[in-house]
Amino acid sequence: MTRAPHPFLDHPAPLAFAHRGGAADGIENTAAAFRRAALLGYRYFETDVHTTADGALVAFHDTTLDRVTDARGPVARLPWREVRRARIGGREPLPLFADLLEEFPTARWNVDVKSDAAVAPLVELVRRTGAWDRVCVGSFAEPRVARAARLAGPRLATSYGVRGVLGLRLRSLGLPAAARAGAVCAQVPERFGGVRVVDRRFLREAHARGLQVHVWTVNDPERMRALLDLGADGIMTDHLETLRAVLTERGAWV
Repeated sequence: MTRAPHPFLDHPAPLAFAHRGGAADGIENTAAAFRRAALLGYRYFETDVHTTADGALVAFHDTTLDRVTDARGPVARLPWREVRRARIGGREPLPLFADLLEEFPTARWNVDVKSDAAVAPLVELVRRTGAWDRVCVGSFAEPRVARAARLAGPRLATSYGVRGVLGLRLRSLGLPAAARAGAVCAQVPERFGGVRVVDRRFLREAHARGLQVHVWTVNDPERMRALLDLGADGIMTDHLETLRAVLTERGAWV
């Protein structure tokens, strides 16, 4: 019997993810970026979380403020009162993830946990707000996702990390490999280090195990079309209008 999808995935596929809210215009992971994505019709948002020195859970990608803000220094070593003064693109503040959950009550959030320290605060926030159906936790570091799953239990949607994806790829090639149970999706690049990850065998293996496959970060319309033709279940993009146009032309924009 086919198991019902986790409520996080209970939406007509293919899923369209606004990667960092739509990073192409330089104000990634800001409330302004997610507002724009929402106005364009996106309901799935991708973001990242770090914790500050005093435990604030911030939606931000980099370890340091240096690349995208007008401030400097590692997020984990600065208190929130300093981090909140930084401006992304010189104009937009860094948001607390709790504020994003509140401002966008119908959005679903794919959250990349960027540090070990952020795992427990993220799970506690999801528990406190009852956002079990709205959050999927992922990370390159498989132990972080596994810890989140242990803390939260089966109500929390999780995706595979690097180890899980590698195992899935090996099994798709007919090789033995273990896999963490309980994940609902595999979120992968089309290629990694010049090696193709997403092909028909990979998708077939994932689907046979009840996993959706979401591909990041795809900004070229021809690659979007090719991946959708293969059967990818979701696309993450920085170029929001491009993905919307591709899905609209296929009658798949919901």
